[in-house]
Amino acid sequence: MHRFAFADRDWRNGWAFALPGLLTLAVVMGFPLVYAMLISISSLTLLKPMLQPFVGFKNFAVVMSDPLFWGALWLTIKYSVVTVLGEFVIGLAIALMLNRTVKMKPVYFAVLTIPMAMSPVSVALIWRMLLQPNLGIANQLMETFGLPRIDWLGSADLALWTMAGIDIWQQTSFVVLILAAGLAALPRDPYEAAEVDGANPLQQFWYITLPMLRPVAAIAVIIQLINEFRTYDLPYVLTKGGPGTSTEVLSFFAYRRAFLGLSLNEGAAAAFVLLLIILGLTIAFFASLERQR
Repeated sequence: MHRFAFADRDWRNGWAFALPGLLTLAVVMGFPLVYAMLISISSLTLLKPMLQPFVGFKNFAVVMSDPLFWGALWLTIKYSVVTVLGEFVIGLAIALMLNRTVKMKPVYFAVLTIPMAMSPVSVALIWRMLLQPNLGIANQLMETFGLPRIDWLGSADLALWTMAGIDIWQQTSFVVLILAAGLAALPRDPYEAAEVDGANPLQQFWYITLPMLRPVAAIAVIIQLINEFRTYDLPYVLTKGGPGTSTEVLSFFAYRRAFLGLSLNEGAAAAFVLLLIILGLTIAFFASLERQR
């Protein structure tokens, strides 16, 4: 009887401590989310700023019937897959090297956190200057080695992949920190047993490190996947979605529809489609991880 009384009191205490934070989240995140949902089913535009009359899912149908929407969605998927894959592969390689390093490890981690600590806007401005076609350092170095100049951000074939490379440069540090923490927490007993059985380093990595690191790796991947799907800063500063629509990812499509097309309702509908896609990916990813566990 006393045990249930203590449990009930702990439950009430937990909610009492959590309630202020939950209320703050409800106000800060819940109110804008509900209001954006109302906008997405209304007839509100910048030229006619009134919610009523409500039009249901008409705005969603209009947005999804636009070929530019599907082009932006496909670009977002390509961009997210390339950046997350690049960040994970490079981040895992660096984390494995740091895990074997003993000397000056804090210095290496401090250097790695510099790109992550910079805002995406400042990163985009720096790289836009470095990649400037006529005066940028990148093209100056290429000319030094006898290579032709490249319009990194002005070419429809290169702009998206240049932007992805800049994103990988900045965000890999975050993946390194997560994976390095996961590697440091792995138990040593399986490795000692594998060495006794004659397993080489590659076999230890494939059959011991990767399976035990899977939960941590999954967290890193899903966080970065969410970040990449909603990326907006880099395309806005670097290319404004151009040349043409070659770098117009879904978040920038929603911005352009809302503020340049003067249709807040259609822009909100496009943003909610992006939200539903991210939510679905997150649920599917964690459900898959739970089944494997």
